[in-house]
Amino acid sequence: MAQDNPEIEKITLVDENGDESLYEVLFTFHSEQYDRDYILLVPEGAEEDQEVDVQAYIFKPDENGAAQEDDLLPIEDDEEWDMVEEVLNTFLDDDNNFN
Repeated sequence: MAQDNPEIEKITLVDENGDESLYEVLFTFHSEQYDRDYILLVPEGAEEDQEVDVQAYIFKPDENGAAQEDDLLPIEDDEEWDMVEEVLNTFLDDDNNFN
């Protein structure tokens, strides 16, 4: 989804086996309905036309808007997941997000 662009924020996630994976921040948004912030991540180096699993989390950004892995919380409510998917689909449908 991105070339070597220094402006793209990255975050390292550690899975249950202790393996680290680097992700790029696709975008963040705030939901007034749930009064929470969300972050959507894609694997580092993913190409625009490559199908990838987007990781979505509730996050608690610091005063600079940044987050660490410890600040990420799972989304456990089905209705909340539906809202996040709707926002993601709207983002993906907007060609201006990929210019």
